[in-house]
Parts: sequence; structure tokens; C-alpha cells
Amino acid sequence: MAVGFDLTNLKVFGEPSPLLGNVMQAFSTWSPNNTGAGQFGISKAGSLIYAYAADGVIPDTQNLLVWVDQGGNEKPVTDKRYPYAFPRLSHDGRRIAYSTQGREWQIRVYELDRGTNSPLTRDGWATVPIWDPKDTRLLFAWLKSVAPNLFQQPYDGSSPMGRLTTSEYYQLPGSWSSDGKTVALVEYRPDTNADIALLDASTGRVTPFLNSQFNEACPEFSPNRRWIAYSCDESKRREVYVQDFPGKSKKIPISTEGGQEPLWARDGKQLFYRWQDQVWAVDVQTEGSFWVGKPRLLFNRPGYDRSGDIRAYDLDLNSQRFLMVKLDQRKPTPVTEMILVQNWFEELKRHVPTGKK
Repeated sequence: MAVGFDLTNLKVFGEPSPLLGNVMQAFSTWSPNNTGAGQFGISKAGSLIYAYAADGVIPDTQNLLVWVDQGGNEKPVTDKRYPYAFPRLSHDGRRIAYSTQGREWQIRVYELDRGTNSPLTRDGWATVPIWDPKDTRLLFAWLKSVAPNLFQQPYDGSSPMGRLTTSEYYQLPGSWSSDGKTVALVEYRPDTNADIALLDASTGRVTPFLNSQFNEACPEFSPNRRWIAYSCDESKRREVYVQDFPGKSKKIPISTEGGQEPLWARDGKQLFYRWQDQVWAVDVQTEGSFWVGKPRLLFNRPGYDRSGDIRAYDLDLNSQRFLMVKLDQRKPTPVTEMILVQNWFEELKRHVPTGKK
């Protein structure tokens, strides 16, 4: 598509005009900056090149929500296939909030008892929902332009979303403390990369927590709120650490051969994490002095969604099964044709005349 643009007044004029069809578009990408990107390029000399696709757009993934026990055995949560991402089980075990990841990035809520699948957000770009401790609200990242900030809304949509943060930086929620007072989030800054910050849920104030030159991500409050588990790449690969909260006086390594996406057992006596296709567990003690045991591999199984900076899975109420997204194994039709159009600027001028000679 193209439309006239007045460089003097910085305004568009005229009506948008379609120029070209069957241009491959990229969906189902993690970054909102890439979603829907057309696969074409234009040279300064006026040549156009594009990837031709008869279907035009890569279809949404048809993922599955599954329970996976600690032996790696899986069972579907529902037979409904959907572009699921970042599932979160409510504290009462009745609902799963998740974000879609494809043509639309929206928050939805699946009712386990009734089997209903209801949208919460309907516009903009929304992702990574987390439940408040009382299961009444969801907090998530949302944007229409610039960078996603944090918003909250009742899970049933009974009132509009409310903004919690105002920042020029890209923010994603990680974990809500059990007392409801603090949210640990990931914030991306150009000078320090991925950092962990803390949001005061009552005032909206955001303060830094871990902001070194390394990437700190996947923050998770322990159930007793005394510790934050997270991943960091200071050793040249991601490993899982635990930091005391709020003092930051103790930093305890958890994983030994790579780790990310930490997740506490609901009783705080185990810490789970992932590395590539593996899921690991380690016994911990969070009351009194912190103690950590030796990590043990639970299972190694490919095909489940993973994430580097925010965990992409959850636990059931008994901490015996993981709630995971089984990725769609269908392969899209490959793009085999690139088309080059020379002197394309002349064609552009015919479609969108500027009135200038």
C-alpha cells in the first residue's frame, strides 16, 4: 500500500492505494516490531524485490495446551488448537490466562470447568498475563505504539484496563508477590539491556532491582516473598540465580550447566528451571538460611514453547505437572520465488501521483 505524504507539513494526503499482492508477510514472531512485516525491499535507485507467496501470510500456529508430568508424560488440557503463549494458571486452579501469538496478540482466559475461551483484550498488542494474588485481575504488557507498558484489568472484562506504568522502555511482567504489593518486571534499556525492576502495585512507581551490563530476566518471587529467582548471562551463558529480597545481600547460584525460566514450587521447597529442551528441579529451603541441593534432570523432550526473558510455562496446584505449550509441528509452505521489479518508482508515481514534475 502507498499514500501521498507532504514533507513540509508532515501529513498524508489522498487515499491509500494498493500496489502489490502476494507479498510474504511474517507473523507469529516474538517482537511486536516484527509482527506483520512485509518481506520486501526497495533500493535507492528505485528497484523493488519481494518474496512471492501465493497464500500471502504464514498462518497462525495451532499449538496445544498440555500438562506434562515430571517424567515427561503429557496430557492435553483441551483439544482446542490455538496460538497459545505464556499460559498462567490462576491460584484457585480454575482458569488459564494466556496470550495469543500470531495475527493478533491478545489476552484470553480459558475456563477449565466450562471449557470456554474468552477474549479479555481486543485491540493493540497484549502479551504475558499474570494473575494478582486474589485471582481478580490480570496484569499484562500492552501497547498501541512505541513500547509496551504494564496494564491491569479484571479477568472477566467487567471494567476497562487501567495503566500502571508510563515508560519509554519496553516492559514485560514477571511475577506478582504473594502479598500483592510488588510486581517484578523485565525492562529493556539501551545501556544495560534486559534489567529487573520492581513495580509498587499501589502507586505505580518503578524502581531498579538488578540492572548490570548483563541480561537479567525471568524474575520470580518465592512464595514467602523473601527471595527472587532469575536468570543472568554474566558467565557467558544463562544461568539461574536466587537473590534475597529486598536486601540484595546474597546471590546464590542454582543451575550449573545452563538455566533459564526459573519457577518455584507452590510450597517453596523446590525450584524448577529449563535449559534448551530440558526441565530441571532442585530442592531448596527458603525459611531461615537459604539452602540449595543438587540439580537433577526431570526430562529432556523437544517440542515445547520456550522463552529467554519471561517463562513460557506454569505449574499445577500440586506442583507435580507443568502447564506447557506444545508447538505446532506443521511446516509452512516454503517460499521459493523472489521477484525483482526494476524502475518501480515510475509505477509508484502512477499509483500515487504527487502533483510534482
